[in-house]
This record gives sequence, C-alpha cells and structure tokens, in this order.
Amino acid sequence: MADSTSNTAGNSPTDSAAKQSTVGQSTVQSLLNGRLATIALNWSEFRGQMRVTVKSGDLTVALTTARDAGMDQLIDITAVDLLEYPGAADRFEVVYLLLNTESGERLIVKTHINEPELKLPSAVPIWFGADWLEREVYDMFGIVFDGHPNFKRLLLPQEFESFPLRKDYPVKGRGERHNFPVITRAES
Repeated sequence: MADSTSNTAGNSPTDSAAKQSTVGQSTVQSLLNGRLATIALNWSEFRGQMRVTVKSGDLTVALTTARDAGMDQLIDITAVDLLEYPGAADRFEVVYLLLNTESGERLIVKTHINEPELKLPSAVPIWFGADWLEREVYDMFGIVFDGHPNFKRLLLPQEFESFPLRKDYPVKGRGERHNFPVITRAES
C-alpha cells in the first residue's frame, strides 16, 4: 500500500483509494459484492491478498458464494483467540483460507464469535476437506461446527475437557497428563 507521499499522479489519497476499490476489484470480490448485496461485507487487503469479514450468521452464504465464484480449494481453517488483544471486541476469530486453483487468487474469509455461543455452521457440505480442519479447531479452541458429519476429537483424547490454544489455558496445563496412561514406544 502506498502512502499519500508517494502519490505522483497528483491525485488526492481519497481519489486513489476510490479508484482502486472499483478498478482493482478481483473477480471473486465483485461476485461476492454483487451476490451478497444485502449482507454487510468488510473488505481489506494485505500484501495482495483479499480479506473479507462476515457475520457468523452469513458465513455459509459467503463461503458457498466464494466457492461458486471460483474459490475451489479450502486450504485451511483456523481460529485466533483475541482475549486481551488491544481493541478486540470479540473473543474468537475463525479464519477460512481459500484458493482459486486456476488463477492462483486467494481469499481469506473471517468471522467472529463470542462465548457462551461458540457455534458456527460446518463447511463440510461446501468443501469435504473441512472435515479434519473443523475437528482440529474444536480440539484446540472449543468452537463447535453444527452439521459436521463426524464431530469428535481429532488430536486429543475424548476425555480431555480443555482447549489448549485458548489464551486462558495455563502454559503448563491443568494436570491432565497425569490422568492418561503412559504409552511406551514398544506399546505404540
């Protein structure tokens, strides 16, 4: 992003930004804006990658529209715990990384959720590859994905009650290691 001092065309920074927002729109951005005109989309760009933030209730529509607009690969789903993050209004941010395999275009779709209602709709009906990714996010952060076909822990034992990547989880754990049997190399 260029700052106002590097503008050599003689335009004001607001003129450049307005021109960039209409001319520089990607195909997926213009399709999402057109198809989701009734939904509040918050767009931003960082190092050439487009990011859009949607409300959790509009997530399924946004992801389906992105897939129909050419984002045919779900690269990753992750979450960020924003506890004690300066200026954060929400507790968790769930991030979907999408790719158009033909053009190489990438899109990051973000949504925010708060306790006690840590539920989002599952993306498995849209991309089957979301299966293990959603289970990993649940294991580490405790975010539930409604409609998931096989929703059980993936990385941790079923008896594990905490979510280790939450910021309020103690660094040394809560003593869970002592509650599980030790498996030796010969037994594994």
